[in-house]
Amino acid sequence: MSANSEPSPSGLIRIAATAEHAGTRIDRFLAERLPNLSRSRLKTLIDEGRLRGESGPITQPAEAVRAGAIYSLDLPAPVTATPLPQSIPFPILYEDSDLIVLDKPAGLVVHPAPGNLDGTLVNALLAHCGPGFTGIGAERRPGIVHRLDKDTSGVMVVAKTQLANDVLTAAFAARDMDRAYHALVWGLPQPLNGEIEGAIGRDKRDRKRMAVVGHGGKYALTRYSTMRAWQTSLALVECKLATGRTHQIRVHFANSGHPIVGDPLYLRRVPAAAKTVNQPLRGGLLDFPRQALHAASLGFKHPRTGKILSFETALPTDMQTLLGEIDTFLSGC
Repeated sequence: MSANSEPSPSGLIRIAATAEHAGTRIDRFLAERLPNLSRSRLKTLIDEGRLRGESGPITQPAEAVRAGAIYSLDLPAPVTATPLPQSIPFPILYEDSDLIVLDKPAGLVVHPAPGNLDGTLVNALLAHCGPGFTGIGAERRPGIVHRLDKDTSGVMVVAKTQLANDVLTAAFAARDMDRAYHALVWGLPQPLNGEIEGAIGRDKRDRKRMAVVGHGGKYALTRYSTMRAWQTSLALVECKLATGRTHQIRVHFANSGHPIVGDPLYLRRVPAAAKTVNQPLRGGLLDFPRQALHAASLGFKHPRTGKILSFETALPTDMQTLLGEIDTFLSGC
């Protein structure tokens, strides 16, 4: 289908480049040919791996256009602009007229996206807060100033007013937050307390994954300390983020040889440390159905009063049960 016609049901648009386009950035070229799509939207689509050239996927918005090349852009199906309220219970730790602090359960998606168009925390918040909540922040993610991955549990703060949204968003951007995560990882990190540094970008082999990259990524730094260790097989670590990149803790620990137990995206093979664990514990660890990662604490200044608020959440039942099984089979220190 040409760029001047309506997208097909599959959403696939094919665009041919002529000699006059040669050398132009691919995102700029597409923006000129597809005026209904903003350049920022096109960059997002490229980042998601939805653009292909004749030799394969195109992953960099700055890639130069080649004369005579034919590019294919796979547009996702349109979705309802405004999420609908749904009565979904969620644990509230604190609430006032400006914000809500909650303990997000594992398995709850934060905001609607392709594949999870409803049943999200945003749908639950719309039902809880009422119609005025839709006017705060972005249309599809009102009040969401930060997020946790679907299968990461723990403490989150959500803005209920535009003031809170603006102040909290700025605080997260400036890292003016006291946040700590607890993760169960394979092996024993060395040193026991330290930093993991490495720029993070899209994995060129799998666009659903992030990776530590040599160029083109964003600087990332994770500080960690070992809370408990079970010989050299497993460790419970506390992590604090100096930067906030997508999947940062998961990527950094996987890249350092200590992937998070149960991580479905970054634990692709049986880790060497698993060989030091006997059955049935090994099977329970390898079959753990999600990444064993929990947002344990969050502290910040109240956006209106300036008062320091601090919240801690205990490990969820599934992680506590797993730690109990580890204690049964392995000696800890």
